[in-house]
Amino acid sequence: MKANELKNATAAELEAKGTELTKELFNVKFQLHTGRLENTSKVSNLRKDIARVKTILREKRG
Repeated sequence: MKANELKNATAAELEAKGTELTKELFNVKFQLHTGRLENTSKVSNLRKDIARVKTILREKRG
């Protein structure tokens, strides 16, 4: 996910995207702990995407 794509989104879209990514992170962490996750870098990528969404949302509100 690119930051430029997120900057063009509205605040409501960013909140929805953040919620979606948080749910996906929960599922990926669950797979990691049960041993079914093959690509372990997905956890860190999701965390970074969530941080990007939160940062841009904060910029829009500020």
